[in-house]
Amino acid sequence: MEAKTCNESRVVRTSRIFPNDVNNHNTLFGGKLMSDVDMLASISATRHSRKECVTASTDSVDFLSPITPMDSVCFESFVTWTGTSSIEVFVKIIAENLKTGDRKIAATAFLTFVALDDHGKPTAVPKIIPETEEEKKLYETGHERAEKRKLHRKSSRELASYFTTVKPWE
Repeated sequence: MEAKTCNESRVVRTSRIFPNDVNNHNTLFGGKLMSDVDMLASISATRHSRKECVTASTDSVDFLSPITPMDSVCFESFVTWTGTSSIEVFVKIIAENLKTGDRKIAATAFLTFVALDDHGKPTAVPKIIPETEEEKKLYETGHERAEKRKLHRKSSRELASYFTTVKPWE
């Protein structure tokens, strides 16, 4: 299986912020941003693997600066690291004040997807070739994030063993 560059999986989308996109603070609703992040990241994962992909985890979404109705919001996603069947996708969210032209990194996110074969089983994915300094830095730190994900997943499973499925109103 031939390795692919980060750029081959890159997805960029810019949109405006409308009144139905904001919360009571008149800033972009976090859930809206998270939905858009997952959608774009899934396209990057599928472009990279050319397989059906499922979201395995949203590893982090860091809100760094508010996004207002005066801003456009640009999402840029690309694959940064791969395991055997897992695909890590980074999403950078840039807000631009449409009147002043000032741009800022408003949020960042890491998500992990698993590529599936025609029978719904995890399948091998191509390795990644970083080219830019940004891509190289994300690639170099990818293995560390993958190890943290494994530990976190184990802890989550252990904690979940204490949860009940009983209806609280019964």
